[in-house]
Amino acid sequence: MKMKNLKQRLKRGETLHGCWLNLGSSLTAEIVGQAGFDWVLIDLEHGAGSERDVIYQLQALQSSPTAALVRVESAEAPRIQRILDMGAEGIMCPKINNAAEAQKVISGLHYPPHGNRGVAKMVRATSFGSDFDNYYQQAPDTILGIVQVETREVLNHLDEVAAVEGVDVLFIGPADLSMELGIFGQFDHPMFKEALQETVNAARKAGKATGILFFNPADYQRYHDLGIRFIACGADATFVADGARALAQKLATFRQS
Repeated sequence: MKMKNLKQRLKRGETLHGCWLNLGSSLTAEIVGQAGFDWVLIDLEHGAGSERDVIYQLQALQSSPTAALVRVESAEAPRIQRILDMGAEGIMCPKINNAAEAQKVISGLHYPPHGNRGVAKMVRATSFGSDFDNYYQQAPDTILGIVQVETREVLNHLDEVAAVEGVDVLFIGPADLSMELGIFGQFDHPMFKEALQETVNAARKAGKATGILFFNPADYQRYHDLGIRFIACGADATFVADGARALAQKLATFRQS
């Protein structure tokens, strides 16, 4: 299975644009995959879909230029392994608190000697066995490891987390992080801004990337200027809801005229 090399692009310093897929739909995955994003993230933590739905979304995205990542609910090895065997190109794990937890995630991403991922040849990721050797050799350089900065505790361990080999992106979860800090949704608050800067600084020192999700494109420049290069804006549910509301409101104005 051909990988789309997000990891190498990040190492070159590129800014990569993505969005969330939280409807669990292969059709919205296909639509968004053809829209021009560098990557999309299938959300198993909060999304409507289940693990069973992931494979259909991955199949829908395979022929697109967009890389498919998946957010799992936890760092449990069976969850990570199953998703990677389906053909995901990277894993995001929420609420990482320290380097030990980050290492647990990374160990689940890679086969020995780089990790403890179990070996199965007859899976979609390896073209059902016909491409296992190539997949095995390329996996350390292609599978993206993303850990989320969302808790108070992790702010005390950013340097150690960023230093874990195989962590490629420190991804800030604005909603959870601001909630933990007691300033929910106040993304201009000094405490939130300080946490952002500390995360970017830790990632930069370790040669890693920083990521964030936001929903207002007007926020793009402020985050990019900070040095954030793994940028997500919006979600398939948002695209559908915003489009439906906008059209309904427009039609309502015609009825009133």
